[in-house]
Amino acid sequence: MTNIVTRAALTGITKYYGEGRQRVTALSAISLQLNEGEFLAVAGPSGSGKSSLLNICGLIDTPNCGHYQLDGVNVAQLDSQQRCLYRRRHIGFIFQHHQLIPAMTVFENIAYPLYLNGLPAKQIKTDVNRLLQKIGLDQRKDHLPKQLSGGERQRVGIARALIKRPALVVADEPSASLDHKHAVASLQLMRELNQEQRASFIIASHDAFIIQQCDRQISLLDGRLVDTDE
Repeated sequence: MTNIVTRAALTGITKYYGEGRQRVTALSAISLQLNEGEFLAVAGPSGSGKSSLLNICGLIDTPNCGHYQLDGVNVAQLDSQQRCLYRRRHIGFIFQHHQLIPAMTVFENIAYPLYLNGLPAKQIKTDVNRLLQKIGLDQRKDHLPKQLSGGERQRVGIARALIKRPALVVADEPSASLDHKHAVASLQLMRELNQEQRASFIIASHDAFIIQQCDRQISLLDGRLVDTDE
């Protein structure tokens, strides 16, 4: 029997903005666990708290109350510099609109996280070229983002998120700017890398197809967890 490893655990996470009468609660006492290699979908209408939850999971923002452990580290207690370093080393991001650096080539965009983490140039070249072959863009590695199709840019974004073999990948509406064909291809790539690397994914999406393909779904409404599919 395979042991289940809890990768991320959020307990009583509350996030609000403003004070007094101006206070707006984005998340209210959210508790959930994300296991190693799990593909978790976060559903809910606009304003339900999905972005706030992803920002906290990705160490972009901090909760006002609650605990957040990632691979056994209570990351909610890290200071801003420690959060930055931890995020750089252990968390990958996939964005709706790719967020590639326009002046960098495909190779450079994917390699950038490894440069930031101080890996040797020889290892970077080996790792990036291997991943470029896997995503079918080895012939496009010297192209700039503007020379790629939308589906190709999203593949580069996915590769950039996974190149450092993160513990957690945070994906915010990864299929929103793609047609169905490229959305399916992007999901297949994320799944392949997820299974190969055992990274855990938390994915905010309105796309019913994406949500159905995930291992589990949670739903948010007005900052509260209203439904969990175990």
